Amino acid sequence: MRLTKHVHACVSLASDAGSLLVDPGVYEPDSAALIAAAPAVLYTHVHPDHVDAEPILDALAARPELRVFGPASVVAEWEERFPAQVTAVAPGDAFSAGGLSVTVHGGTHAVIHPDLPLFENVGYVVDGRVFHPGDSYEAPPVDVEVLLVPVSGPWARFGDAADLVRAVAPVRAFQIHDAMLSEIGLASATRFLSAGALVPVSVERLAPGESVEL
Repeated sequence: MRLTKHVHACVSLASDAGSLLVDPGVYEPDSAALIAAAPAVLYTHVHPDHVDAEPILDALAARPELRVFGPASVVAEWEERFPAQVTAVAPGDAFSAGGLSVTVHGGTHAVIHPDLPLFENVGYVVDGRVFHPGDSYEAPPVDVEVLLVPVSGPWARFGDAADLVRAVAPVRAFQIHDAMLSEIGLASATRFLSAGALVPVSVERLAPGESVEL
């Protein structure tokens, strides 16, 4: 399987069986092109850094073969307009997207502040190997080989990221949700999340557009 890191929390996954795209949001300048090339798109939650609504709506109208999945808070209106193409999902669901198997986990966004509501958020395990948690540090109740680790955001902290890596104990891990960090901050995340006392494996950093074979 090939993992491609795009901007912020957006990634694509591809294998001989198929491919899909996760969380093409407004921080991703090529979201329209990425969506146009994807047979299936998954969304973890409603925040705009994970959802760029205009290009996905344009793509749904132009490409009847496109399939879109996400929690109801993201896709409910799209599902009404494109019921054959859009599916609301919740923790415990399992489905096929773009030829790859997907299971749904989590349910709640990490706490930003006690005075703000808890947002719906799901994580996805793709082909039983790769876990994208969205905006959450909740470990999935299954073993995964590859973990995507959020490293920035108003709710994020390196200590919680380290605890997620320790709880999951993946073979490999990669930084995501990183657009809010400067080069200094990205380097700090890489140092803090290097294999050693805190985490069993280094959380690797990929540049936007960089791919790795898993």
